[in-house]
Amino acid sequence: MRQFDLAPLYRTAIGFDRLASMIDNANRNEQTQNGYPPYNIELISEHAYRITMAIAGFDKSEVSINTEQGMLTVTGNKKAEETERQYLHQGIAARGFERKFQLADHVRVTDASMENGLLHVDLVQEIPEAMKPRTITIN
Repeated sequence: MRQFDLAPLYRTAIGFDRLASMIDNANRNEQTQNGYPPYNIELISEHAYRITMAIAGFDKSEVSINTEQGMLTVTGNKKAEETERQYLHQGIAARGFERKFQLADHVRVTDASMENGLLHVDLVQEIPEAMKPRTITIN
């Protein structure tokens, strides 16, 4: 993996340390996560997004979705089966997982649903009025 030297950014910009830490976290997460479960990130509209995760075999009660300090965490923990099964081939993963997504400022989760083994998490970016562009009239 490439290493980025962010020293020039620190010398000329004030307040971008959060950006640098996000790059470091993304690099660390990419190295530690194994790609399970697979997921898509869709742009629904200008300020709406959807994360779709393939979590076949999981029940709603075995999946939790949390947001804290700009981080969305989706966790799945399979319940122990009461009966012992003997598989000839096991291609459906039944292991637990934890997938984290860094959220931009003012992005919040609006809905979550499960359908046909797919978990859908809907997000929206709500820009406060104070941050929206405005026209200043000249007196």
